[in-house]
Parts: sequence; structure tokens; C-alpha cells
Amino acid sequence: MNYMNTAGLTEDQAMMRESVLELLSRALPYDKIPEMDEARAFPHDAYNALAEAGFMGLFYPEEYGGMGSSHSDLAAFVETLGYYYSGIAQAYMTTVIYAGMHIVHGGSPELKSRIVPRIISGDIKLALAMSEPGTGSDVAGIKTSAIRDGDHYILNGNKIWITCAHVADKIVVVCKTDPNAGRHKGMSVLLVDANASGVEIRPLNMLGRRTTHANEIFFTDVKVPVENLIGDEGGAWRGLMKCLNVERLCLSAISSGHCFRITEYAAAYAKERIQFGQPISDFQVIQHKLVDMLIKAETSRQMTWRVASLLDSGENAVRETSIAKIVSSEANFACADIGMQVMGGAGYSKEYLMEMFFRDSRVGPIGGGSNEVQRNIIAKLMDL
Repeated sequence: MNYMNTAGLTEDQAMMRESVLELLSRALPYDKIPEMDEARAFPHDAYNALAEAGFMGLFYPEEYGGMGSSHSDLAAFVETLGYYYSGIAQAYMTTVIYAGMHIVHGGSPELKSRIVPRIISGDIKLALAMSEPGTGSDVAGIKTSAIRDGDHYILNGNKIWITCAHVADKIVVVCKTDPNAGRHKGMSVLLVDANASGVEIRPLNMLGRRTTHANEIFFTDVKVPVENLIGDEGGAWRGLMKCLNVERLCLSAISSGHCFRITEYAAAYAKERIQFGQPISDFQVIQHKLVDMLIKAETSRQMTWRVASLLDSGENAVRETSIAKIVSSEANFACADIGMQVMGGAGYSKEYLMEMFFRDSRVGPIGGGSNEVQRNIIAKLMDL
């Protein structure tokens, strides 16, 4: 039973989807995921397998060893990862999209040639350090500072909710190189060695997405070479905004794929669960719940592909990417909530996967720019 069919995909995208699912079934057997979730173990084998197959370079420029694929290809790929397991989707996203795209867009030719091929090969993993204890969604209010001292910056500050920092080799850090500059000004992006002296990474015990959990980072007099500056000094705000459309496209795609997985799981259970002498899937009340889940999954998918199409046509689809992120992430949690109700006590038990789906889905409306912030963006674009 596969509700997320290949309708609308190109032949190459359909083949890619089949290849990715087959690869993940070998490198990340589904019966191992609950154990990894409990142990908070990063899916290294699956990540390495995706890298060996070349998928880390799917969306990267050909000149650095990537495939130069379209936004639609990226959506098909990330949706497939989200369908199989949202943890491996987040592992990919953190290095390749969240952090890596800043290097692709703003890095010097030397920095790109030094780092991008190693991302594609899987030799290094990255994390993006943006949020701070006192700022959260208020990126313009960050306090972490990097003061130029000869051929280095001296980095000091505190970051929190930093996904996958515990396995990162390099950290893309958003900081203030001019602490006295006003909001949106004096901000820069630095590539920092995660093992550098003065970097301390503390894992956080998160509700969901445990295999790619968040961390708190402390920077104390960390020396960062000037050549590790990404983009212009003090000009990071525009670069940060440039990456957001692709990030939100991918967040929407993850949620879309996860919706389909949850719906299939709940439907399979309903067909096997016998009550009052018949499968509960025979009861209209259960059928309607499953149908509602599929409607949410399909709506999320259509929103995702609409955004991919707009981006491929060159549109700066800020409004549409924010809408897609809201619709898909809220549908994802709603599917998990309904799915848990369909399964009753079984859905609430660790003996089944639904409770993990529920936990993993809840971060969607919070992370990647909270849905309240997305609504603020849309309101501004409406001249409200």
C-alpha cells in the first residue's frame, strides 16, 4: 500500500524515488529506527550511503561536482526522505541545505572549492548556528560577536537549538562583526571548525527527531581565519534571506512525505485491528479519519510542488514558500494526531511507531521559522 504514488513525477524523478527508498531500506532498516530513536543515534550508515550514491550533490552546482538539479528534483528527493524517515531527511537538510547553501551562495571561490566537494562526498557534516537563548525567531537581535584581530576573528557567544551540531565537523555561525550596528546590520557568517579551541557543544534532550537532535553551543575566544568569512563582512542579512525559499521548500517536502507515511501506517493498522467482529477500517468514522489524513497529505504535496515550480521558473516565491511551510507542517502534526486517535492505545504505545511519528511531527510548526513568523511575513506581503 503506497498512497504517495509517482503521479506528476518525471521518469527520472520516479526512478530516483525508487532508488532512494531501496537504498534506505538497506542502510536504515525500518525495524532499527525505534532503537536509534531511543539511543539518539545519528543515522550515519544511511547518510553515508546517500553520499556514496551522489545524492548530497543533487542540488549543488556541477562545477563543484554536483548535479545541478532543479527545485522540483530537490522536492521529489526530500519528500522521499521524509516519507521513509523524517530523521534522515533532517540529517540531509542540516548539512546540505541549512548550512551548505550559505557556502554555495556566499562563499568565496576558494571556500567553495575547499568545502562543497567534501559535503558532496560525505566527508564532512555541517550545522547552522543561528538561534540564541535571547532571540529565537528574532534573528536580527543576535548577540554572538566576532571581532576582527589581524588575520582572524575572535568569536564569542552562545547558540541554542542547533540541529546536528554534535556530529558536525564545521559550523556555519551567524554573528555580529559590528556589535554596535543596528538591527539587520553588521551581521556576518563564519565557517567555524567544530573542534576548535573554545567551542563547546552540549546535546539537548528533545521530544522528537531524536536521531538528529538539537544542541547548545558556547563560543569562547574562538579564533576563526578571515578566509572562513562567508559573503561580505556585515552583509549577511541579504544572504540569510536568499536561502530561506529553498529551506522552506524542503521543510514542506519533508512534512508532505511524512504525512503519507503516517497515513499508510494508520490505514494498515486499521485494516488489521478487529473490533466488534470486523476490521475497524470497515467503520465509516475510521474511514473518514483516514480520508482526512490523505487529504492533508495530498494538499501538502500539491503546495510543495507548486512552490518548486515557481522557484524553477525564477520567481522569488516568498509568500508561497511561507504558506507551504505552514500548511505542510500543520498538516503533518494533524495527521499524526488523527493517526494516534485511529490507533487508540496502540498509537500511544512505544510498541508501535505512531507515537514517534507524533513526536517527530511536532517540531514542524516551530522550527525553520515558526509558523507565527511565517504568518507575519505573509501579512507584511499583504501590506497589512
